[in-house]
Amino acid sequence: MRIVFMGTPEFASGILEAVIAENHHEIVGVVTAVDKPAGRGMKMQSSAVKLCAEKHQLPVFQPEKLRDETFIENLRDLKADIFVVVAFRMLPKLVWEIPPKGTINLHASLLPQYRGAAPINWAIIKGETKTGVTTFFINEQIDEGNLIMAQEVPILNEDDAGSLHDKLLAVGKTVVLKTLHQIENNTFTETKQVFPADQPLKTAPKLSKEDCLIDWDKSAEEIANFIRGLSPSLGGFSRYKNADGNELILKIFSVDFVNERHNFRHGFVLTDNKSFMRINCKNGYVFVKMVQLFGKKRMPISEFLLGNKQFNELLLY
Repeated sequence: MRIVFMGTPEFASGILEAVIAENHHEIVGVVTAVDKPAGRGMKMQSSAVKLCAEKHQLPVFQPEKLRDETFIENLRDLKADIFVVVAFRMLPKLVWEIPPKGTINLHASLLPQYRGAAPINWAIIKGETKTGVTTFFINEQIDEGNLIMAQEVPILNEDDAGSLHDKLLAVGKTVVLKTLHQIENNTFTETKQVFPADQPLKTAPKLSKEDCLIDWDKSAEEIANFIRGLSPSLGGFSRYKNADGNELILKIFSVDFVNERHNFRHGFVLTDNKSFMRINCKNGYVFVKMVQLFGKKRMPISEFLLGNKQFNELLLY
């Protein structure tokens, strides 16, 4: 089939690579986000999908507005059989209705649970023991189209958002290729998304910097899940005041936890200034393993404490 691929981050570029490597379908166009300034130097950077497309000498489109008439005409001129969307923007109907075989999306959760922009993070934050990937046909609503395929993936205690991302990507490659095969041969089945009445709806909204603030009034297990659900890219953070009364930021990327009832103040830090750093929380403690101060490099707690003696009996908030 002739395919137009749409996506932006590394997860999407991995799927694009898999479709290219199979060498069965023809990628006639790639749509991705416009280049944006990023990093300390605010240099213009291309998306992972654009870099992948350029490596394989594929035509790239970077529309600022998806309803732009020239962009729509360019899409129609490609005469694609199907659009494949992975981690991209919400498409207007005049885009997703163009290809005769429809527009499919790969989502990194077991739909209908965890609809939204950050399903990998939220599945861990909420303490799930399993998640997965789902392919579906796009319609007017976000992540609510008819299901085509799904595959479950276990979430292990040692998983963080990074390791789970890699697992879901590996499974997602297979699921997308199988989905395309079924659509090409007209052997697919569509299933309407039905939400079980006895289950709460769990969503996965985009995470902002403010969403990463650690709440020390939560349980030790909840905090541990929160931190690993934000690692390794975002990182949970907490505020504290130094000896001069200035508010500073401490990012935490990895912890162990113990459930134990106590009457100590939540957010209170106890260290030996060598390799041990414990933070009190509701009904337990977390033991910090990997941290980062603002503007500094990420480091294991033993290395961090060698140069930062001020954290013993400090209060995080």
